[in-house]
Amino acid sequence: MATVDYSVRPGGPLTGTLRVAGDKSISHRAVILSALAVGRSEITGLLEGEDVLGTIAAFRALGVAIEGPVDGRLVVEGVGLHGLKVPQAPLDLGNSGTSMRLLAGLLCAQPFGTRLVGDESLMRRPMERVAAPLRLMGAVIETGDRGCPPLHIVGGRPLQGVVYRLPVASAQVKSAILLAGLYAQGHTTVIEPAPSRDHSERMLAGFGYPVRREGAAITVEGGAGALQAVRLAVPSDLSSAAFFLVAASIVPGSCLRLVQVGVNPTRRGIIDILRLMGAHIDQENETWVSGEPVADLVVRSADLQGITIPPELVPLAIDEFPALFVAAACARGTTVLRGAEELRVKESDRLAVMARGLAALGVAVQEFPDGLAITGGPLAGGVIDSGGDHRVAMAFAVAGLRAAGTVVIRDCRNVATSFPGFVDRAREAGFALTVTGP
Repeated sequence: MATVDYSVRPGGPLTGTLRVAGDKSISHRAVILSALAVGRSEITGLLEGEDVLGTIAAFRALGVAIEGPVDGRLVVEGVGLHGLKVPQAPLDLGNSGTSMRLLAGLLCAQPFGTRLVGDESLMRRPMERVAAPLRLMGAVIETGDRGCPPLHIVGGRPLQGVVYRLPVASAQVKSAILLAGLYAQGHTTVIEPAPSRDHSERMLAGFGYPVRREGAAITVEGGAGALQAVRLAVPSDLSSAAFFLVAASIVPGSCLRLVQVGVNPTRRGIIDILRLMGAHIDQENETWVSGEPVADLVVRSADLQGITIPPELVPLAIDEFPALFVAAACARGTTVLRGAEELRVKESDRLAVMARGLAALGVAVQEFPDGLAITGGPLAGGVIDSGGDHRVAMAFAVAGLRAAGTVVIRDCRNVATSFPGFVDRAREAGFALTVTGP
C-alpha cells in the first residue's frame, strides 16, 4: 500500500477559529448503543474517520440498517438488545482497538459466534486484558498468538454478573464488561483504580438504561430495561484538539479558538497538564451537548516549563501524550512521566516511537519502562518514522512548527483513522504542511 508522508516547515503564529473532528470515543459508542436501542436514532457531528466507519460496517454486517454518514449525520434503525444477526464473514475492524474491545463485550453475549480481525497493526495489539474478565462472566473467547487477535467468540453461552477490579484504568475494558453486563444474570460491577473516560456510562443513561456509580464502582443489572432511540450530538474531540492546544502554546504570538470541544472531566488531563506547564488556556461558552460538557478553548502562546506529571492525571490524558511530549520538548527544563506503561500497547509502542523521533530532532530523552524524561531545547529538522501511528504522526507535525528546519514524517496514512480533516485544519491554522502520496 502506498504511503502518505507529511513535511512541515517552521512558521509564524497560529491564529483563527477552528472546529476539530467529532469525538472518536463518543462516536463509537453512539453507533453501538443506537444499534442496540429500540427505534430510530439520529447522530450528528459523528467522526467520519476510518475507525468509526469500521464500527458502522460491523453493525451493518450484524443486520443493522444504517443511513450515512453524510456530513457527520448518521441514522440508525436500532434492533434492540436481542436483534443482532449472524454475520456472514469475520468482522474486519481495521485499525480500531476500541471497536474490537467493545464488540468483544457485546458479541460474547449473543446466541451466535463471531470472529474479529483487523489490520496488521491491530493484529499485534493485546486482547487478553478484555478477554480475561469476559471469561470470568462465562464467555468463551479464544485469542491468537500472545493473546492478540484474531478473536474467536463462541456464542450461546449464558453470562453471570461479576465484580471486577480493573488492574489498570481502561475505558475500553470497562466498557466491554458493561456491555456484556447488559445481558448477564444479576449485577455486573467494574471497580476502577483511577478514573477513566466515562462516555459509556453517560451514554447508557442517556439511552434510558440504568447505571449506578458509587465512588470507583460502576454497576449495571442485566435485563434491567431497554435502550430507547435518541437524537445525539457528538462534540469535538479533545484528543484531536490536543495537537492545536500544544501547537498554539509553543509557537510565539499564537492565539487559537477551538470551538465546542468536549471537556468531560475524565478526559481533560491534557488541559490540566498543559496549565501546570504554564499554558494559557481559557474555557468560554460552556454548555452541555447530549449529556457531555463542552466549551470553546482559547489558547495563547506561553513560556512552558518542565514538570513532573502528577500520577492522577496520567489516565486522564493517556491518548494525548504524543502531543504532550512535543510540548515537553519545547519547554524549559525537564518533564518526567511515569506510570504510563499503557502507552506501549497503543497503535504503536508510543514511548519508544516518540523517544526515537524526539532524539532524531536533537531532543534529550530518557526512556523508562513506564514513561519518559524529556529535557526541552532547540529542535532540529529531520526525518521521523511515525510507526504507522496516527497520533505520533500528528504530534511530529506539531514539532515541525518549532524545528530549525523541515520535519518529514513518514507513514501518516493512519491519521485518517481518527482525524480525517487534520491536514485542512492544520493549514487553516497556519501550518506550512505539505502531503506526498495518495
